[in-house]
Amino acid sequence: MLLTIADRGLRVAGVTLLSAVALSAQEATAPSTAPLLNVEQQIAVAVLPLPTEMRAGASVLGYGADGKLVPLRKGAGGMTCLAPNRGAPRFHVACYHNSLEPFMARGRSLRASGVTGDAVDSARFSEIKSGKLAMPKTPASLYSLTGDWATLDVASLTAKGARPLFVVYMPFATTQTTGLPERPARETPWLMNAGTPKAHIMFVPEM
Repeated sequence: MLLTIADRGLRVAGVTLLSAVALSAQEATAPSTAPLLNVEQQIAVAVLPLPTEMRAGASVLGYGADGKLVPLRKGAGGMTCLAPNRGAPRFHVACYHNSLEPFMARGRSLRASGVTGDAVDSARFSEIKSGKLAMPKTPASLYSLTGDWATLDVASLTAKGARPLFVVYMPFATTQTTGLPERPARETPWLMNAGTPKAHIMFVPEM
């Protein structure tokens, strides 16, 4: 999925999605409004997009003192969450199914090596086609919260003003295989990036 996420940002109805899940925005200079979170705070905030019952079991990736992404917690559940990056202009956290980790991790690796823009997906798609990079064989979910840094309340470890987004990755899905439209729709789910390895169902938060 993704993103502002673990994945490259996807611009949809004014929302920037990481398809998780490394934001291009995370390469920007840290804004003065971004709070410095300790490990426990990063973990608590990173899991906020998930349903409450799934939070305790999630693995969490966050940031060390040097600003590099590192494992903060190994969970026994099926989800991986990314803590907010102080280097991003906006607050963003995302959680995705563990089966998406190879795709998300490869995106982060490519960006770290200097690959940018559409070239990231071009490289990943080529590796998927060759069998070098694996994608999930079954549907895989991604949850995220995005907003201004002011939406993050460090005292209560909440982000009530952040906008939620929920998608389900179904690699190579199309309208023909799912019965979903390939255009944005406010009333019903719809299919984004249809026919590609990062095809995913978009759900409207108000649904």
